[in-house]
Amino acid sequence: MSRLNTVNPENATGRAAELLEAVKANMGAVPNLTKVMANQPAVLDAFLGLGTALSKGSFDPKTREAIALTVAGTNTCDYCASAHSAISKSLKVDQSEIDLRLKGQSTDEKLSALLTFANAIVKKQGLVSDADLASVRVAGYDDGAIAEVTAHVAANIFTNYINHVAQTEIDFPVVKTG
Repeated sequence: MSRLNTVNPENATGRAAELLEAVKANMGAVPNLTKVMANQPAVLDAFLGLGTALSKGSFDPKTREAIALTVAGTNTCDYCASAHSAISKSLKVDQSEIDLRLKGQSTDEKLSALLTFANAIVKKQGLVSDADLASVRVAGYDDGAIAEVTAHVAANIFTNYINHVAQTEIDFPVVKTG
């Protein structure tokens, strides 16, 4: 059971109700994470806005999910590992690749370099080294991609930490990170 209230969409009012309805229209369901965020509609609005903005970047959905899996694995967020594993499966990513991505790796060398960099951002709290930057650049990523992966890492840390604080009840097939 979550340590923070999960707002029931049917009882929500005002901006929380509007945002939860938008989540349901977009996803077909209302995940518990968004119900927790709806306690303060500004938080849910920020989460949805950031996700919408980042979806317009250069990374395709599979890459965005790979970053999310890496961050979830590094931060031991079972909720996000579960959610992003389910989303990755819906994008036709096989289980062995999902397992690698949770460890910050991939069978695709270029993606693996990006995930290694994302992992470094998390572990080093953004204080990456010149060598970390050189490695991701050698793999073919430019400064725009480096900024974009940094934003995705930050967005996923946001959800990881909300879930850690709330101990959000997992409403996806459960994936354990630890």
